[in-house]
Amino acid sequence: MSTSAHPSAETDSTPSSGGTVTDRLVELNARYAEAFTDPGMDARPVLHVAVVACMDARLDLHAALGLELGDCHTIRNAGGVVTDDVIRSLTISQRALGTRSVVLIHHTNCGMESLTEDFRQELEIEVGQRPAWAVEAYSDADQDVRQSMQRVRTSPFLLHTDDIRGFVFDVTTGKLREVLPTS
Repeated sequence: MSTSAHPSAETDSTPSSGGTVTDRLVELNARYAEAFTDPGMDARPVLHVAVVACMDARLDLHAALGLELGDCHTIRNAGGVVTDDVIRSLTISQRALGTRSVVLIHHTNCGMESLTEDFRQELEIEVGQRPAWAVEAYSDADQDVRQSMQRVRTSPFLLHTDDIRGFVFDVTTGKLREVLPTS
């Protein structure tokens, strides 16, 4: 698949029948399914690790971390921040599916650095209802990684909080930089 925003001839963005990008994805899935064979795995990650990361399209987590299908659970959201829903997913990952380690990954040049909690108020004005969720915007990726590590470490729902590590991925170099927790 192309890593460019511009489709190649092989992955033309227009489905053969015309239509939407979702139509294209469904068509590409049909091609994928023709060659698909059941890998014979269960839902338990081989490496017993859950990775929480930003949803940014520039992060190819499996490639960046050298992971293969079945190695980890991947939980993604805007900013890669640890929210109640991330804690829910991590709790299920640990208690039902055997993960023991958590890797948190934010990245440079994140869109969350340009938002504020005012975003919720703007939505309320536009649609007439304020979202129940927090934006979780931040201006310092390192500090937000530390906050996310602390949220994981202090969650009463998680069984394994001794192997929690946080990183910032540089979108221009592809390198991870570890963020150490505050003492």
